[in-house]
Amino acid sequence: MYFIKINEYFSEAGKVARQIAFVQEGVLMICYYNNKGEEIVHHFVDENHFVVDLESFNNKITSMIYIRAVTDCVLILFSYERFKELSTTIIDWDKTIHKITVKTLLDKVNLVQPKLNTEAKTRYLDFLKNFPNLVNRIPLIYIASYLGITATSLSRIRKSISK
Repeated sequence: MYFIKINEYFSEAGKVARQIAFVQEGVLMICYYNNKGEEIVHHFVDENHFVVDLESFNNKITSMIYIRAVTDCVLILFSYERFKELSTTIIDWDKTIHKITVKTLLDKVNLVQPKLNTEAKTRYLDFLKNFPNLVNRIPLIYIASYLGITATSLSRIRKSISK
């Protein structure tokens, strides 16, 4: 088990991802910095999911993203070698990992595409529907970044919904 405190990085841009983690407890966010130096949240990863920059991990190239703890986290870590070793130990491990990868990618596409053409309030309501267990665990500034709006706008939307 590996413990990571809130705001600590599991993985950083400019470095090669050398480990993959299974999130046992906590929430991490995948983010990057735009050309203005603003942190942009791409998505969140919570319990019972793997987290890694897969391209960096598999191809041993420098990562373009940051993976940072939003809450204190408990992770189970696997090195590249150990992760590959599981495919010789567990029957159909590679098929299972392939299915997880495809499902994760499809989930991300299905969540990102609707964000492109909808108003902020609808995006927030979709977030509440899709991630009800995360809304009270993540600071609003990160949710706002994920939704592509300012924290002030998110506060106004929340206020209008609670009326």
